[in-house]
Formats: sequence, structure tokens, C-alpha cells
Amino acid sequence: MNSIDHTSPPQVVVGLGKTGLSCIRYLLENGFNVAATDSRTCPPGLEDIKAQFPTVQLFLGGFDRTLCLQAARIILSPGVSLHEPVIAEAVTAGIPVVGDVELFALLAKAPIVGITGSNGKSTVTTLLGEMGKTANIDVCIGGNLGEPVLDLLQYPTPHTYALELSSFQLETTFSLHPLSAVILNLCEDHMDRYDSMADYLHAKQRIYHDCQHPLINRDDPVTWEGLSLQAPLRFGFPAPETESDFGLITQQNITYFAKGEQCLMPVSEMKMRGKPNVANALAALALGTVMGLPLTPMLQTLRIFPGLRHRCQWIANINGADWYNDSKATNVGAAQAAIEGLSHDGDRKLIVIAGGQGKGADFSPLKKVMAQHVKQLVLIGEDADLIETAVVRVVPIKRADSLEEAVMIAHQTAAFGDSVVLAPACASFDMFKNFEDRGDTFIKYVEGLV
Repeated sequence: MNSIDHTSPPQVVVGLGKTGLSCIRYLLENGFNVAATDSRTCPPGLEDIKAQFPTVQLFLGGFDRTLCLQAARIILSPGVSLHEPVIAEAVTAGIPVVGDVELFALLAKAPIVGITGSNGKSTVTTLLGEMGKTANIDVCIGGNLGEPVLDLLQYPTPHTYALELSSFQLETTFSLHPLSAVILNLCEDHMDRYDSMADYLHAKQRIYHDCQHPLINRDDPVTWEGLSLQAPLRFGFPAPETESDFGLITQQNITYFAKGEQCLMPVSEMKMRGKPNVANALAALALGTVMGLPLTPMLQTLRIFPGLRHRCQWIANINGADWYNDSKATNVGAAQAAIEGLSHDGDRKLIVIAGGQGKGADFSPLKKVMAQHVKQLVLIGEDADLIETAVVRVVPIKRADSLEEAVMIAHQTAAFGDSVVLAPACASFDMFKNFEDRGDTFIKYVEGLV
């Protein structure tokens, strides 16, 4: 560790937790004078920070205005908005405000591939890491998934970094210059933080800045709306139009993953299920190709990769009904995708458990998909009333006071050949620690039925 100059203005970490801890460690190791502030009196990781870094001054129970306005630079955790009054005042005063991804981008010695979007980021990022392993090529993954990006610098330099990046992280990132990048899709999310969908989109589109090989979703043109991208690569469900496109080709009633006119593998051989995962696989194949991963090991990965926990995860078959955990469906678009991915047109054999904290979302887009595919909706949580108002006339609705009660209602309703899915369309913080806690609790109750 370099010696620390305590006479210089501090680098101020705003917002603690896992990302804040990694920022403090990095800054101290590089000889900076560091202080930190958080709105909470007991933020996550506080005891670790006190134990590991006892010299760091901590200002808790509110973002310290004096500290922030004296900062040489503010390192802003993604959970803190740039519109927070103290931060906005610091920006106006000319104090640089960056995030941990910006610090990483300035130091990374290997090419970076960036993955963002409302849904599917973690699956695509993890797929790239697994494809690298199958090809015996070191693809290091992190960011909004797994390890904070600054912690990745402790490892040997990989072939490529694959980073899952949220819109919050992109707001404070300026030097990414990715080898390739993609916005997988866009649906309404985080409307408690953004003034409009346009603001949310513009935050996502920062990922394409100075990108060498941008990848776009042909099926979601709003994601590149207003951009002038040079020779973008493309993926989507239509048949490829150029030799560099990834898409789907159907021959003799068999649908294949395809690159250009080349059929690569029947979609049915992919271990993951659901239409959203087909799109995720196409995006991963396109990004992996730019990264230099050979097609054969990438396709082999699709045959064996089971998908991520809490993302349309099959749990059990009980009395002929399949149960799925999609607790990660924390927004309306993800819930729609889960319902469409598990259903057949017009069969109405799906029982959906939904509800939680809606983050200011508009639930009306659920109306059409519920009318087409859902046999029974079971609602829980803080915004159950809002969801019921949006879909009340198109689907039978029951209310539950707990997730356990919702599971029992779904079990009593499910018949042979039905499917039950937890697809909340909401955040979990009204009833659970996080979406993982919600999903694990759901799994426990479902396994209790067995």
C-alpha cells in the first residue's frame, strides 16, 4: 500500500455497502486520503470497514454536505442518485463525481465488453464467462453481478472483461471505451429514480459511447433510438439479414440458432428454457464472437448451462404441475417475458404469483399478457392494489397476506399440465431482504409441498 497523504483533500466515497467497501480499499491501496459518508446510520458492511480501515473517517446518518463540498473527488455508489441535493451541489461546484466502473475503466488492461438492459444482463454476462471456460479462454465477469469491478483488478489480466452494467453505474462512467456493448432490451423500470423513460434510456445508451463494435437488438429498436452507430452488429428473432447477424432460421419445422445463413444448432438443444433466454443466447453468441470465442465451445455451453437461480428457475413438478421461480422479475417487462416464455398461445394454463414494491411502475402492460395466458393471478405485497386495478377485468384474482399463503392458493388451483410461476413484476423490499431472499423463501415453500 502506498503512503497516504492526509493533508490533501479527501476522496469521498458516498454510499457504503459492497461497492463502497471495494472503493475504499482501492483508494487506500493507491495512497489517497479517504473519507466516506452514508445516509444510513448502520449501512451494510460498516463493521468490515471499521475493522479493515480504522483510519477512514465515516460520516453516517446523512450525506455530509461539508465533507462532499471539500472533496477532491466523489466516488458515488450506484444506489445514490446524482439528483441527491448534496451531490447535485457538488457537481455544480465543479467537483468530479465518478463511480467505481469509471475508476476501473481507467486502469483495466484488457478489452471490456459491456452488457446492460432492463432484463437478461446477468444471464448474458454469466453465459460469456461460461463460454470462456468451455473454450479455455479467461473471461472475467463482474460489475453489477458478483464481484465489484475494482476487486477484479487483483487477479491476473484476463483475455476479456465482461461487465454487467446498470443504468445507475453508467451515469457516472465516462471512459469505458468498450470493445463491444449491448442494450439487451428496455422496459419501464426504476421510475422512482428517473423522471421519464427517456431519461432511463439515455442512461442506458451511455454504454455505446466510443464503442468499437456496438451490438443492437433488432426486436427492440427503441434501445438505439436517436443514436448514430457505425456498422452495428445485430441480433434478434428474425432470420439474419447479413453474414454478421445472429438470429433464428426455421427449416423443416426445426428452429435453429443462426449466424448469417449458417444454421448453428437447434434451439431445442439449449438447456435454458423460455423465449427471453433464446434472445439472451443470441446476444451472448454475438458478443462472444467479437471477443474471439470459437463457436463450437459457445454452442456447447448453451447445451449445458442451466440458467441462473431466481431467473425462470424450474423447482419441481407437483401433481403434474411445474413450478418456476422468477423472483428476479422485479419489473413489468421481466414478468411479461416470464409469462410469455412459459406459455403457449391461448392455453391459459399459467398461475402467476405477483406483487411487491412497484417502484412507480405502470402495470397496465400486464393486462394483455394476463388475458392471453394466465388462469389465476395471486397477489401479495405493498402494490397488490395497483396491479389488481390494472388487470382486474381480464384475469381471476386472489389475494394473499404472505408468500406462503400465495403458494398454498396456487397449489390448490393448479391442475395437471399447469405451470405456477413467481413473477412479481416488483421489487421485494416490502417483505424480503432482496429478490434472492424472496426466491429462496418461495423455493422452501414449494419444496414443502413435495
